[in-house]
Amino acid sequence: MTDALILPRALVQDLFHHAQSSPEAEVCGLIAGCNGQQLRPLRIRNTAIDPGQRFHMDEAEQASALKAIREAGETLFAIYHSHPSAPAIPSVTDLEEVGYPDVWQLIISLNTKGVLELRAWRLAEGKVSESLLRIIED
Repeated sequence: MTDALILPRALVQDLFHHAQSSPEAEVCGLIAGCNGQQLRPLRIRNTAIDPGQRFHMDEAEQASALKAIREAGETLFAIYHSHPSAPAIPSVTDLEEVGYPDVWQLIISLNTKGVLELRAWRLAEGKVSESLLRIIED
């Protein structure tokens, strides 16, 4: 495991809320930030053919979000998505299709009734490393 990733509780709650709003399909989005601070989620519609098993970000929404991030002087901090019926571990597809290896990959699992799980990963050059996750008050 790498160093701990620190996330504000309000951000984590927003990600959980987004995942719970679509318990049968994966949700996805980007997280913008400035020097790892002032993190804000940008929800993007999942246009995958089988959204219950994978995600594919709407290309126009993703391009618009990335443009907004640049124009705000922010950087892409993380990509997040949910797994409605699987653990918060990168799938084979997640590993094969990682488009931004330098950003965090956050996965939310709804796999266990009543318990939400969030895990942080780095996916680069075919290697996966998990980071400890610390949630702090805002």
